[in-house]
Amino acid sequence: MVNILLSGADGAMGKVLTELVEENEKFFISAGLARTYEELEDFVIYDDINNITEDVDVIIDFSSKDNLNNLLKYAEDNNLPLILATTGYDEKDMENIRKASESIPLVQSGNFSLGVHVMVYVSKILAGLLDDFDIEIIEKHHNKKKDAPSGTANMIYDAVNQIKDHKLKKVYGRHGFTDKKDKNEVGMHSLRAGTINGEHEIIFAGEDEVITLSHSASSKRIFALGSLKAAEYLIGKDKGMFDFDEILGIG
Repeated sequence: MVNILLSGADGAMGKVLTELVEENEKFFISAGLARTYEELEDFVIYDDINNITEDVDVIIDFSSKDNLNNLLKYAEDNNLPLILATTGYDEKDMENIRKASESIPLVQSGNFSLGVHVMVYVSKILAGLLDDFDIEIIEKHHNKKKDAPSGTANMIYDAVNQIKDHKLKKVYGRHGFTDKKDKNEVGMHSLRAGTINGEHEIIFAGEDEVITLSHSASSKRIFALGSLKAAEYLIGKDKGMFDFDEILGIG
């Protein structure tokens, strides 16, 4: 059985993951981490990571970017695999994550849906084949999401931009009169409304034809499932920054 330290245990995703683990005999949440101390029936939620005494085999983080450095230090000090399922990291954060991966096994992603990662993989193939097609990315989320564009939209962009030899450039929405669209321009469009769990779409538009790839999340369970798959993959790994292509055996 794999013992999980769940960071963000009091949040929406933390509660979803807790419910999912209860249905899975491979995993056990040995401790939680959140803003306030709380003794639950199954495990204790700590407000200070340094007070945790339970056995931990892997850390799964669904909290906030503000907790990153404490999690990295704890994981490195205790030689623990780390799953970072939080979005909104800046370049300095990513630098710290890459540095930590030199000593611990780590997965960081803007989205833990397995379907999204297959979508990204196919997007890279299309971007390589459709040289003269315009690309636009649209994402939709609930009205409480703070960061825009979403981590997933940026992940899709980064994937196609890599295939395009980093020649692409982002344009965040459009209004008024604009110049003719440059072939290397990628429109990034964010919608925030209601309780949308997450919808992503990438459009490849050529002359008289359009290819659209889309992904819709019906519940938050898909992200929890992906985090558990990543956790299972990291157990036994020495160090390094692993991605979902490796976890899914694609690419």
